[in-house]
Amino acid sequence: MELQEGKDRFIQSWGTLGSSWGINRTMAQIHALLLISPESLSAEQIRDELKISMGNANMNVRALIDWGLVYKELKPGHRKEYFKAEKDMWEVVKKVIIQRKKKELEPLTRVLNDVSNVDGDSPAAEEFEKVIRDIKVFSSKADSTLDRITNADSNWLFGSFISMIK
Repeated sequence: MELQEGKDRFIQSWGTLGSSWGINRTMAQIHALLLISPESLSAEQIRDELKISMGNANMNVRALIDWGLVYKELKPGHRKEYFKAEKDMWEVVKKVIIQRKKKELEPLTRVLNDVSNVDGDSPAAEEFEKVIRDIKVFSSKADSTLDRITNADSNWLFGSFISMIK
């Protein structure tokens, strides 16, 4: 397989995977391009490589910066901004987990707290409160597990994973 074909396949696959993280395909493709680029790239280079609009390139690069997956790099003697990806996969995973928690788990927790006490002594009210309580227990455990993962180093996680599959 030629290098360009391999790059194209990787970028397309990473773009598809990105939707599982809760980000759009183009944002994930930009991340993939920056991951495999040996040097930082300008927004124009990203646009040209992925054949997207300049606005799309800029908007998605800014979103990747907000997620902590991409960093701005200034090159002496250049007026353009250049961008590079976080290449430590452990850091990438931790940053994706943190963002997913913010977007999904934290709002769920707020809603569960808001609806956990309903008026009434009916069987329907009791069942509602029981289900909400069970979901709160599960989401609390998920939250603490994700906190442990994001605060741990990669050696701990790797060791734990190996122990689980033995």
